[in-house]
Amino acid sequence: MSIVTKSIVNADAEARYLSPGELDRIKSFVTSGERRLRIAQVLTDSRERIVKQAGDQLFQKRPDVVSPGGNAYGEEMTATCLRDLDYYLRLISYGVVAGDVTPIEEIGIVGVREMYKSLGTPVEAVAEGIRAMKNAAASMMSAEDASEAGSYFDYVIGAMQ
Repeated sequence: MSIVTKSIVNADAEARYLSPGELDRIKSFVTSGERRLRIAQVLTDSRERIVKQAGDQLFQKRPDVVSPGGNAYGEEMTATCLRDLDYYLRLISYGVVAGDVTPIEEIGIVGVREMYKSLGTPVEAVAEGIRAMKNAAASMMSAEDASEAGSYFDYVIGAMQ
């Protein structure tokens, strides 16, 4: 839920007009819209490159994941791992556009640690892959945009730990 929707829902629940503070937050949200859309565009346009670079970095740093017995061993399981990274990158782009982590949380973070643990997937390796995506994406953006996007990557990484 965006800051605009949250502010309206809260004000309406109390049968009041938006407060000056709420209006200021909405103004900030609207003026940052162009930057958020630019970031989301970079993530979307570069998704294959970001995921590939992150996968390469993850598999180099964590060879146990792609070794016999590892969760990404074999072509099919490696593809599944990269698919998961792509999924989290998509969720991050939703959060960036919304200017809020709610879409990330509601669509795909709740219960993720438990799911990976039940599958025997090392959650720290997934977090490492997302960290690698953050680094790859940051290299494609200005420092200001990378900082903005980084907070959403960090949110997902934190949910994994």
